[in-house]
Amino acid sequence: MKDDRMKETAPVSSVGADEEQSPKNIADVSVTDRSGYDNGNFCSHGGQIKTVTMNSLLDQTFEPRPPVIDTLLYCGTYIFVGPPKIGKSFLMAQIAWHVANGIPLWDCPVRKGEVLYLALEDDYARLQGRLSRMFGEEGTDNLLLSIRAGTLTGGLMTELEQFMREHPNTRLIIVDTLQKIRETSGEQFSYGSDYEVMSKLKEFSDRHRICILVVHHTRKMDAKDSFEMISGTNGIFGAADGAFVLQKKRRTDAEAVLEITGRDQPDAKLTIEFDLERCIWKFKEKEGLVIKKMPDPILKAVQEFVKEQAFYDTPSVLFSKIDTGLKQPNALTRHLNARVSELFHEYHVLYQTDRIHDGRRIRLEYMNEEA
Repeated sequence: MKDDRMKETAPVSSVGADEEQSPKNIADVSVTDRSGYDNGNFCSHGGQIKTVTMNSLLDQTFEPRPPVIDTLLYCGTYIFVGPPKIGKSFLMAQIAWHVANGIPLWDCPVRKGEVLYLALEDDYARLQGRLSRMFGEEGTDNLLLSIRAGTLTGGLMTELEQFMREHPNTRLIIVDTLQKIRETSGEQFSYGSDYEVMSKLKEFSDRHRICILVVHHTRKMDAKDSFEMISGTNGIFGAADGAFVLQKKRRTDAEAVLEITGRDQPDAKLTIEFDLERCIWKFKEKEGLVIKKMPDPILKAVQEFVKEQAFYDTPSVLFSKIDTGLKQPNALTRHLNARVSELFHEYHVLYQTDRIHDGRRIRLEYMNEEA
């Protein structure tokens, strides 16, 4: 898929003016650190504090983080909660199958990738029956399932690291449920403990640029805010990148409301309905904040320019070729640096930067929507 190609080819390097950079500034960004800026551009103040100037930050090009499911699920760690036996595991299997096959879910585009589904409250016979009932014989090798995993202090992170080494195309990991992987101790329900649990998963998802979806339960007490119904302390919700809450008015209802909030998407409320025959959730309607995004004239100008032919030259040459209304080549490259994902996914332009002996180069290539 086109986003996979970009992830493989787009380096994390900086773009600024055309002047040549010192060799010490050409170091690659550490995968573990994921700071995104060159080693020569930040200053260490002792310990973990490292600062970068605003100008240096604006001159960086970060890898894009494409959605897993557009408008629904993004890279990061999300918590998915609902009362017991409401159908969470059916929805997890449904999400896993759609991502593994790259098939749209509820008309939302899906980016295909491998999926690890840790169904820790199931056995394989139950999983087989559930998946067969939901999808018939339409299986896939992209969906990998396990009913066992270590806890967060009992080897889970090491197991996940090994899995990622063996399956680098993984896009989604589902943990069903949180209680099966968390430590048991006298302080398991403290804010600090809850926050640490989610932070470990978030650090992993950020470093590997994947999504982790963690299934959890709601508390028995009602709340005006649905997200206050997440069982445990606010540390779980606070450390996550977003949350889903699935609720029914009555347990016997087929219809349910799925509320969504997150750092990368506007809040939304979906009405979905459970198909008792196929055991899948069907979309009925959506309400929420509708944001009409205005076209970016600079990105549009870049798109029109590279539709004719690919570009590979200095920022100054690109600046001279495109009427952007900006005053300097540096302003153009900074504009593109901050919009790498938008340029690629909405305008279908692959943007890369290279450093060679006599300065910096920008590479732009138009890719049609089917690429």
